[in-house]
Parts: sequence; C-alpha cells; structure tokens
Amino acid sequence: MGTDSDTTLREIKQMVSQFVEERDWLQYHDPKNLVMALMSEVGELADQFRWVKNTESHALAASPDHAEEVADELADIMMFAIEFASVCNIDISAAIASKLEKNAARYPVEKAKGSCKKYNQL
Repeated sequence: MGTDSDTTLREIKQMVSQFVEERDWLQYHDPKNLVMALMSEVGELADQFRWVKNTESHALAASPDHAEEVADELADIMMFAIEFASVCNIDISAAIASKLEKNAARYPVEKAKGSCKKYNQL
C-alpha cells in the first residue's frame, strides 16, 4: 500500500472488502452495527484529545508519542465508514460531491467565510 497520492479510493475499498471477506465478518456488518462501530472508534479518537487545550491539539496529533495512535484511530474510522458505504451501496465520491454542492448552497463564501455559525444563523 502506498500513500494518498498513489492509492485510489477503489483500491482502498477493495482492501477493506478483502479483509472483511477473509474473516467472514460480513455477517456482522449490517448498517446498524457498522454505525455503532464508527461511533466507538470516533470515541477512541476523541479520547486521544481529552483534556487537551485547543491550542495544543495540533502538536499532540503530530507528537511522536501520539501520532501513530491518532492515525490508527482515524484508520479504524475510515475503514468502518468505507465498509458502511459498501454495505449500503453508497458511492463515496458521488456522495461527497453531492454534499459539497449542498453545503456550498447553505454556506455561501460571502456569508460563511471566517464564521463558525450554522447555515440557518448566517
């Protein structure tokens, strides 16, 4: 496996599918269980940053003591999200493009730039 610049989403989806199939785990990978697994993994990632000041979070994520753990938790999240998309027949690229289009309408640059307000408060 390579890096983001030389590995396609299709290849990653195939790797995740192969991993799941080899272990006969598809029987457990219904949408509800995958969402529960995602939530658990997001909690494990959040735990890496518990009680850390916002100003320190970048340094923590990059620190030698935490970078691998943070990357591992993100990998778990991504793999479960990819498996969820596969089980639900969601084309990830199309879903992201569609959502970005919706968000662009909700958060026009002239109103949203530099703001953290929700679209209905802009």
